[in-house]
Amino acid sequence: MTSTEFPYTLTISLPLPTNRLASSALRAIEVDAELSPFVRREMTVTSSKPTETEEEKAILETTYRATTNRMLRVAVNGFMESLGVVLGVMEELDEDVLEAEGVEK
Repeated sequence: MTSTEFPYTLTISLPLPTNRLASSALRAIEVDAELSPFVRREMTVTSSKPTETEEEKAILETTYRATTNRMLRVAVNGFMESLGVVLGVMEELDEDVLEAEGVEK
């Protein structure tokens, strides 16, 4: 994949509270492959710190590459919708969120 084939790029870095939540979001979203051959997506969980332990990796980083700006926009819109669903489920059902709000299980 060269930059001339996929010249339009966008990287989205989403910090989440914990590595577990970032990894869960990654696993939930990565199962849906990009349907268009004109779009490529790479996802990883990373950290903003140069010396990082696995637990410090709590940033979901997604890089999109596309052949046209329209294909990039369509792909990112779909990603944001999926991400909204995943984050909504985490907010409603995740045990750490419930504990932080003082709700007993």
